[in-house]
Amino acid sequence: MITDTNALTYAQAGVDTAEGARAVDAIRASVQSTYRPEVIGDIGGFGGLFSAAALKDMDDPILVSGTDGVGTKIELARQMDVYDTVGIDLVAMCVNDVLVTGAEPLYFLDYIACGKISSARMAQLVEGVAEGCRQADCALIGGEMAEHPGVMDDDALDMSGFCTAVVDRPKLIDGSSIKPGDLIFGMPSNGFHSNGYSLIRCAIEGIDLDSRFVDVNNTNKINTAEEESCPSLGQALLKPTRIYVKQVLTFLRSGVAIKGMAHITGGGITENLDRILPKDTDALVRLGAWEMPSIMRYVCTLAGLNQEEALKTFNCGIGFVLIISPEDAPQLLEEASRQGEDLIELGQIEEGTAAVRYRGTLGL
Repeated sequence: MITDTNALTYAQAGVDTAEGARAVDAIRASVQSTYRPEVIGDIGGFGGLFSAAALKDMDDPILVSGTDGVGTKIELARQMDVYDTVGIDLVAMCVNDVLVTGAEPLYFLDYIACGKISSARMAQLVEGVAEGCRQADCALIGGEMAEHPGVMDDDALDMSGFCTAVVDRPKLIDGSSIKPGDLIFGMPSNGFHSNGYSLIRCAIEGIDLDSRFVDVNNTNKINTAEEESCPSLGQALLKPTRIYVKQVLTFLRSGVAIKGMAHITGGGITENLDRILPKDTDALVRLGAWEMPSIMRYVCTLAGLNQEEALKTFNCGIGFVLIISPEDAPQLLEEASRQGEDLIELGQIEEGTAAVRYRGTLGL
């Protein structure tokens, strides 16, 4: 029993509300930098407000929502004391998912849990979220910073996020019109993005994250010599997830008739591309059409992954997939060239049973 003489304060119990207030002040400018004209009010309210007036111009507006986290990649961020990139990952994992329907992301909310709050660390994390929102032209309209003393270690972290997007029903992309003969195009990834890190962390255990990562003649070695042009292993692994929103929405607004899209996340190409295939079709992917990033080759070598396992664990260098009819492909390629986007023709759709099949080799 606690008496008046030994009464606890909230701070003594491990929750520092003053540091929490400092954290809110530290993130204010980052949050405001993401605002779109539809945002109402400012940071600090009990709920984020966003005007839906623009939806009146649509025939049948459909709201598309998505939620995700960054997984155990955040443990690498903690080990390296670098927190601004995982916020980009958080936004990317959500907005790229809703994008496959042809929807435009409107707003985003985040949730950050920690053992002990640090305004400096929170500022880095939320600036990363804000940067992701700026890349996606998506407003950060709310969030929560939760301190969990006694439940999480002081330096422990976890993040999750939620976004809402909108698409007019006549423009909804659901893959239903995909048919044999259609072409498959891929957009390159930035690296591992935010999937497979439980395996990655096991594979690199005991290796110095500050060591230089180089790949000379596909020898897949860590070179501890000073190679200033190469990132460290840790930097290569923390490279943030690429956000495809602006490029893909530009394709759609230019009139390109995309039939289906897939965000290549956990499960790789094998277990994501099949999600948009009609049940009587297969996707035939030519593995020699692109080069697998050297950092992925290195980790696959460390882990002893064979090609089949790699393709259902990592994105293997392809982060987003588009399916289009052959007659519409020239328009897509022309628009991609105008944007400076390198599209890779991965293969084609064939008759089948909604499976992904491969031809060729990754060279593992």
